Amino acid sequence: MSKKSLKEEALAYHFEGRPGKIEVIPTKATANQRDLSLAYSPGVADPCLAIHDNVNDVYKYTAKGNLVAVISNGTAVLGLGDIGPEASKPVMEGKGLLFKIYADIDCFDLELDTKDVDEFIRTVKILEPTFGGVNLEDISAPACFEIEERLKKELNIPVMHDDQHGTAIISGAALLNALEIVNKDISKVKIVVNGAGASAVSCTKIYGSLGAKKENIFMYDSKGLIHGDRDNLNGKKPEFINNTVPANTSLKEILEGADVFIGLSKGNVLSAEMIKGMAKEPVIFAMANPTPEISYDLAKATRPDCIMATGRSDYPNQVNNVLGFPFIFRGALDVRASEINEAMKLGAVKALADLAKKQVPDIVNMAYNNANLKFGKDYIIPKPVDPRLITTVSTAVAKAAMDSGVAKYPIKDWEAYNLELAKRLGNDNTLSKVIETKAKQDVKTVIFSDGEELNALKAAQIVLEEKIAHPILLGRKAVIEKMLAEQDIVLPNVQIINPKIPTNQLEKDNWTKYAQNLYEKRRRKGITIKEAEDLMNSRRYYGPMMVEMGDADAVIGGLSKRYPFMVKPAIQVVGAKEGVSKLASMHILTTKDGPLFLADTTVNHHLTSEDIANIAELVAEKVRSFNIEPRIALLTYSNFGSVPKGESAMLMREATKILHKKHPDWIVDGEMQAHLALNKDGLEQLYPFSRLAGHRANVLIFPNLSSANITYNLLNTVGEMDLIGPVLLGLNKPVHILQMRATVRQIVDMVGIAAIEAQV
Repeated sequence: MSKKSLKEEALAYHFEGRPGKIEVIPTKATANQRDLSLAYSPGVADPCLAIHDNVNDVYKYTAKGNLVAVISNGTAVLGLGDIGPEASKPVMEGKGLLFKIYADIDCFDLELDTKDVDEFIRTVKILEPTFGGVNLEDISAPACFEIEERLKKELNIPVMHDDQHGTAIISGAALLNALEIVNKDISKVKIVVNGAGASAVSCTKIYGSLGAKKENIFMYDSKGLIHGDRDNLNGKKPEFINNTVPANTSLKEILEGADVFIGLSKGNVLSAEMIKGMAKEPVIFAMANPTPEISYDLAKATRPDCIMATGRSDYPNQVNNVLGFPFIFRGALDVRASEINEAMKLGAVKALADLAKKQVPDIVNMAYNNANLKFGKDYIIPKPVDPRLITTVSTAVAKAAMDSGVAKYPIKDWEAYNLELAKRLGNDNTLSKVIETKAKQDVKTVIFSDGEELNALKAAQIVLEEKIAHPILLGRKAVIEKMLAEQDIVLPNVQIINPKIPTNQLEKDNWTKYAQNLYEKRRRKGITIKEAEDLMNSRRYYGPMMVEMGDADAVIGGLSKRYPFMVKPAIQVVGAKEGVSKLASMHILTTKDGPLFLADTTVNHHLTSEDIANIAELVAEKVRSFNIEPRIALLTYSNFGSVPKGESAMLMREATKILHKKHPDWIVDGEMQAHLALNKDGLEQLYPFSRLAGHRANVLIFPNLSSANITYNLLNTVGEMDLIGPVLLGLNKPVHILQMRATVRQIVDMVGIAAIEAQV
């Protein structure tokens, strides 16, 4: 894209529709005069008086606890310099937008028309009753240091100048991981910092907190090395004087043997020649934006052994402040911290560093063109789209605030807090958390029939690390071990079994036992012992038989074979539960209002009313196992007889009668249209007699496979809802068949479900 077209697109982006990037929207009902009388006069007087009696109730009755001020005077805006408060407003609005989309924090941006430090501080100070926190932004040095230091002392809410500390926190996490990868001790490495502004000062300080030694750090400004012989050092620069080399030592000379280069200056100040003399496996953070101190391509071509990071999103290892500030403020606000202190910043550093070492979610890999991201030279810090940032970093910051004594509202239930954080972004992972938590209570052995599939191996690593289950892999050992090595996946003490080639006497004995058992189960169905032995060479029979014979607790498969091809062995080996006439399956879709359970989505083409009722019972049983009360709607195109005749309407009508008779206390009704099932107010107004009146259905039963399958695929794709399933219902023991191309997250969720069933 040319600079001209980018400029035109950027201007149009900010101008078209509603000018700017943010707006204020109501959080309470405003539909009628009654609502308005509660929102304003006369009803608003009551919370006013309550706050007057107890000032801390301002957090209870107003938005203060989730409101941050983004404040600038426009003196150091991005790389644009002193462009004034009005010109800084698009950036401040953008910062507010990032706070909202990453951490659900509301913001007002305030652009102050003053360069007077005292006037700036006085203005912010008298605004303290309005805000829960203050994010200082794009204020030039050295004024920014004094402003932040004084506000931190004079205000009783968290204050942070993100230009200083944001880059420091993210680059600190990146530096820890980079040095770990190249096996270097931070207390011994030689660090060269080019730049002596707010970011450079804060970065260097935090590196010191992480263990770097002052005598090993050499800081340069535009006039050269920060040295005791100079008489022009202002602001914080004297704190970084290093007299161990002559004052006239050039940047090229100081880089000889240096382990780390930190660039917070301007573009293209480093040449290829300058980095050739750096130590083995140098760490080069060229963070000037938009043009780094040295280009990524040139640095890697000159020093292929280097670890390179920039501020750009089009290269690996982007040092992006959005990894930090939203979640630092989120954690600080949630415990009502009086400040953001060093302990909280270090908590964020270590949380980010640790997160980069964990298995990367599918959604992150997809965002980067399906790259297989894993901890290493090209992945030393998490990506900004990682959904785990809000729970990982916010929690670390909140805990650090509590441990350091600055939290006024300590968190007592961390599990509930993490669920609340996940909900904030509309990414309702509550059910996944329930599944994971329950599975961990009694770790079961789960067989992965598709041991030669990469997603299965990634999922196996997650369930092993998170103690959700202990995996057993089925497949060719040499193939699996090669994949594990290539993908840097570690699965200690995980057994690999090839049903075709037993490797020890126990496996041989088991294979014989399994074949004999299958023969006894199926001999009255025409199977011979030779046919049973042939089938036992197949992973799709071997896995269920391990579960049937008690040598494992559950099995999942289906990644490499079509669904119908996998169901048959499960039925033949494990069989249906007593009283179950038809197996069924359900999918689970996560929504902002909680999970939706849909059935039957993959198994049955033609159903009777009795089948529908039986499927509803199977789903209800499963939903209750997640500690969720089922509210069941039987869906079709008709509402309670509004269409007198019609095959699916009659089918669901009769099924409803069966369920009402068998389960008079259940919240179940039909036949009805889907929109009514999900609109509790509309249902109550139109059909107050319904058992679902006043409820939003969370279980949707469909009249046939076609409608169910179309619905869950459509909602998953167009509605961008997370999907769990298919969950196979009605078998004697936990056997689950995934769909081909299932994601790692879907596999992990299904392992959790299988493990829970095994516990029961």
